[in-house]
Amino acid sequence: MRHFTKEMVDDYAAKLLFALTPEENKMVLDEFEIIDRNCDAVNTIPGISEVEPMTHCLDDFVVELRDDVAEPSVDIDELLQNCDEVSGREVELPKVVD
Repeated sequence: MRHFTKEMVDDYAAKLLFALTPEENKMVLDEFEIIDRNCDAVNTIPGISEVEPMTHCLDDFVVELRDDVAEPSVDIDELLQNCDEVSGREVELPKVVD
């Protein structure tokens, strides 16, 4: 069983640029505990280690790739006409994170 701590949750939250109240931290820890119990339950299934992991939820999933064909694209200056603020060939956006 994996053990998450209050400090780990706070550290992960800080890396995502938000802070948790003590109540929110407890809620996250409680949810992780439930997830841990469910993972541990799955690991007790006899023969589970011999089961090949699935890459897709459908058994008959087939990847069909199209041919890589170069096509003309829209001129950058024409595209930038739709933007409110530009600097050279870049779009200017308001800062959203300090």
